[in-house]
Amino acid sequence: MLALEQEPKDYANTLSALPKLGVGLSFQAPLQSFVEAHLDTFDFLEIIPDTLWNDLGSSAAPRYQENRKTQGFLEFLAKHKPIIAHSIGLSIGSADWFDRVHVAQIAKWQRQYHFPWHSDHLSFSRLADASNHLIDVGLTMPVPYDAEVLDLLVERVNHVHKEISVPFLLENNVYYFEIPSQEMSEAEFLNQLTARTGCGLLLDLHNVYVNACNHSFDPWDFLSNLDLTKVVEIHLAGGMMMEGFYLDAHSGVCPEAVWQLLEELLPKAPNVAGIVFEVFGTHYHRMGPELLKQELSRAKTIWKASR
Repeated sequence: MLALEQEPKDYANTLSALPKLGVGLSFQAPLQSFVEAHLDTFDFLEIIPDTLWNDLGSSAAPRYQENRKTQGFLEFLAKHKPIIAHSIGLSIGSADWFDRVHVAQIAKWQRQYHFPWHSDHLSFSRLADASNHLIDVGLTMPVPYDAEVLDLLVERVNHVHKEISVPFLLENNVYYFEIPSQEMSEAEFLNQLTARTGCGLLLDLHNVYVNACNHSFDPWDFLSNLDLTKVVEIHLAGGMMMEGFYLDAHSGVCPEAVWQLLEELLPKAPNVAGIVFEVFGTHYHRMGPELLKQELSRAKTIWKASR
């Protein structure tokens, strides 16, 4: 049985008052040399906290093993640039399992590194089997857009807000299959979630483009129905074709169509506080520093033109 729904904290003014950070880079370990050598190419850094500690499992005490070398690098970065957190491990949409210890660990890091906001994916990535052992499916899987899932998410977002004092954003997910007989559209579901909880949105424009390519719809069919006042952060990335699907691979330069979406959308989204370019560390060696600098520079130009 779900707990009684709390009145959503009034984040409307909070979202609009967040610092306008500019253009950021998603950090992964293979990008460390780029980050150290090119601090002037980005305004802030987005870290993935889950990749910067070891999770020893629920039976371990303490559960999380933090890397002193990693923490030293973060302390160095924090002296030069703002840091925000984008987690991948909350699995907020899992039906029978919600990791409150993970939320507490993010709260601890927020107190250490003073993230002005933090985010995760509107998805699930872990399941409990018949023996209650957790299975990591390896991908962020889409949730059904129905009233039952919405109620579940409202309760969990409210818990995150209770534990972590800064705004929480959820990212629109990429999906390679469609769940039949949805009760709501994706935009309607996101609008209801933000209205009932006060959470913000991390709008991944490359995810929107991926879904539009694979499911043959106009991205603006989704974007024009979304409450863009709730968008705080935007993600950009590149992808690749594989076996008839366009993949959100974070593998290189951003498609021209996504740049066009960004230029058209920014004037309609007054509370955007940051744009982040993502490239997986495994693909950075093929992209190289010059192309990455070009992508960051282009994002900065669009950001400045929209202010």
